[in-house]
Amino acid sequence: MYPLIAAASLLIVPAYARDIVFPPVAAVHNPSSQQYPLAHEDTIDIVTGSQFSGLTTFANLPYLNCFVDDESTLNNYDIAFLGAPFDTGVTARPGARFGPKGIRLGSRRLGGWSIYTGENPFASWAKLVDCGDAPLTWLDNTVALKQLDMAHKVISSRRANATHLSQVPRIITLGGDHTTTLSALRSTYENWGPVSVIHFDSHIDTWDPKVLGGGVSHYAGVNHGTFLHLAHEEGLIRNTSIHVGIRAPVVRPKGDIRNDLRCGFEIITARDLDRLGVSGLVEEIKSRVGDSRVYISVDIDVLDPAYAPATGTAEPGGFTTRELLTILDALRGMPVIGADVVEVAPIYDTAGETTTLAAAEVANSLLALMVARPVGDDE
Repeated sequence: MYPLIAAASLLIVPAYARDIVFPPVAAVHNPSSQQYPLAHEDTIDIVTGSQFSGLTTFANLPYLNCFVDDESTLNNYDIAFLGAPFDTGVTARPGARFGPKGIRLGSRRLGGWSIYTGENPFASWAKLVDCGDAPLTWLDNTVALKQLDMAHKVISSRRANATHLSQVPRIITLGGDHTTTLSALRSTYENWGPVSVIHFDSHIDTWDPKVLGGGVSHYAGVNHGTFLHLAHEEGLIRNTSIHVGIRAPVVRPKGDIRNDLRCGFEIITARDLDRLGVSGLVEEIKSRVGDSRVYISVDIDVLDPAYAPATGTAEPGGFTTRELLTILDALRGMPVIGADVVEVAPIYDTAGETTTLAAAEVANSLLALMVARPVGDDE
């Protein structure tokens, strides 16, 4: 207690003041209560709330426990967000297991109409939900990836809401390290067949497991640098796939590129953007994949570390956030049947959430591509 307050409590009230009647506290004049009167309690909204209310889902979407058996059509959806908190397949800095949470935090202010596309994917034909994170063990890679396989299988097994467009919902995965894309590709193959992969990354990720990790053990050979090799071996992807933004060194000067071609990929390097420009680069992508169904995978390290420092294997010389978003938006019209944004490790981010904000915008653009092109089962 402050000294002045203590002294005031010992004051003796003079006799002439003892009969004064003070008004009750509620009756004391409060100018603000007249300028901003409270609405009637029946009109106060605690349902929509603000961007900081309720569970932290992607862009404040409704949360749905997609892993519980429920045949109710009320729980059908067209596009689901799924977190994949896995980072034990990295070859550098860990931390991407916290990526899904970081991306969701970075998405809190998303919504509304884009000034670039004139569309709002959150106010479209598609019913959107966030399924939360897949329940993965952090102690065993093999078991964790099998759990992620099952999570994808369960989520994609529900009927879509807009069944006149498709019977099967689509999934946008929030990683997690890039190993998680293998489970997503297995899921899309089961429902849609092989796809062309548009792979935004600074690394090729088609390394032979014998070269990267497999020399130690089979267990170690399944990682974020080999998953596209494994996807090719399993027949999940088409030979019309393409890398965009590559700039990291390879392990073998010729063998890695030969293997990359064998896995069905062409390469657009990060510096090709300087030569081609955005329009030319987009035309290269479209020409490569043709009219095939597409899976888009975005490793956040395709961005320069100045724009995305929070990642496990940062490589200088990448795209700016604006360039990447412009390229993604220009892919409008493609039949995108699955997508992800991965390798976000929030522990390395700035106080301004530079990387998680960028990753959330990337996921928003991927969502917009899906909404812009509903994909029928017979396409």
